[in-house]
Amino acid sequence: MIQRDFFEELFVLEMANNHWGSIERGLKIIADFSRIVRFNNVRATIKLQFRDVDNFIHRDFRTRDDIRYIKKTIDTQMSKKDLSTLIEAIRKSGCIPSATPFDEASVDLCEELDIPLIKLASSDINDWFLIERIAKANKPVIASSGGSSVKDTDDLVTFFANRGIPLALNHCVSLYPTEDRDLQMNQIDYLRARYPNNTIGFSTHEYHDWETSLAIAYAKGSRTFERHIDIDSDGMKVSPYCTLPHQADMWFKAFRRVKAMCGHPGTVKRTCSTDEVKYLDGLVRGVYAKRDLTAGQALRDDDLYLAIPLQKGQLSCREIMRGQMLLSDVKKDAPLTVEQVDSPYAYDAELKQLVYERGI
Repeated sequence: MIQRDFFEELFVLEMANNHWGSIERGLKIIADFSRIVRFNNVRATIKLQFRDVDNFIHRDFRTRDDIRYIKKTIDTQMSKKDLSTLIEAIRKSGCIPSATPFDEASVDLCEELDIPLIKLASSDINDWFLIERIAKANKPVIASSGGSSVKDTDDLVTFFANRGIPLALNHCVSLYPTEDRDLQMNQIDYLRARYPNNTIGFSTHEYHDWETSLAIAYAKGSRTFERHIDIDSDGMKVSPYCTLPHQADMWFKAFRRVKAMCGHPGTVKRTCSTDEVKYLDGLVRGVYAKRDLTAGQALRDDDLYLAIPLQKGQLSCREIMRGQMLLSDVKKDAPLTVEQVDSPYAYDAELKQLVYERGI
């Protein structure tokens, strides 16, 4: 069984119907974006949308040019053979193929084409006929939460959890495009707190920049990210919420920067870098003799003083303790070294080595 880590740092590149029914245009989108994916060394899936158009749209409405969604669905439909060609091209490009099925017959096609990842659209988050059919495919699922109620989302999470099917849940605002003021990024906090066993993602349709919202989403804990993709060619109008190849490059590079800035996961204490430790060691006070000291005496506060710099092999304020025994004489103003004080540091080779590796 594939676990939630399947979704970790996965970029979903939503082609949707931007192939416009043209196999050539679809192949060019795949080629252009997979090149950017490889160049940035990220993990990505290119996603198509599947509809059984003849049954998805009622026959009495198929000629209604005034209903944009119906017209675009009909104008951009592709044969099973062409969809299979695109899926194979995605595989060969090094990306993961995925699809959003909008009806039960399209889930059949997902299985026939051996698509490893299924997306559930925001509009279908309570379409239980479709959800139950998707579950039978037993593949990892990403669901967008745009417009959903708490009960809708709770029911969906419980449904897939009871069947042992990995589910990622995307924060999504279903406005195309989305203004910055409508992004509602704090919903990522809400989803992570309410569904701690699910990967939380961010599906975005904003159009002002390709860096800020990703940085916020990653810092808040999103680990899968989705944007619509398109190319500017063939005279086709590009929707403002769609990402062009050079913008995807900006998006991936922003991800690398913010990941580096965020550092270790927030569930564990970070490990300090060697440079940071070296810098801090330079500010730590070393232990010096206030007067001539004699071997065998127990150290008191008025025998010592603390000052910088800390020297190699010298005990610091972090290690010295009142009452410790001197093992050898120490001259006034000389540093007390690790071998001169009866402490664990004098007898443990590994601890002693650490003391000698720091300071000047």
